[in-house]
Amino acid sequence: MTTEQLKKVVTARPFRPFTLRMADGNSVTVQHPETIAYAGGRTAIVVNPDETFEVIDLLLVPSIEVSAPTSVPPAGPEGRN
Repeated sequence: MTTEQLKKVVTARPFRPFTLRMADGNSVTVQHPETIAYAGGRTAIVVNPDETFEVIDLLLVPSIEVSAPTSVPPAGPEGRN
């Protein structure tokens, strides 16, 4: 996986959940674009549903698996519950 590939899946519209597959066999799934922090370097932070988080060295991510599209609610008060 390249950092360009990660940028593409994070900013894709409609957003598609994706899984980062680590070299050690572990994986981290990103269900929503607001649950990943990535500024273009070699590190990303993913917040899990239970509010724990993973700090990921992207040099240790050989592949990314992209799921089927989902809808992302629009920003603003009308899109939030």
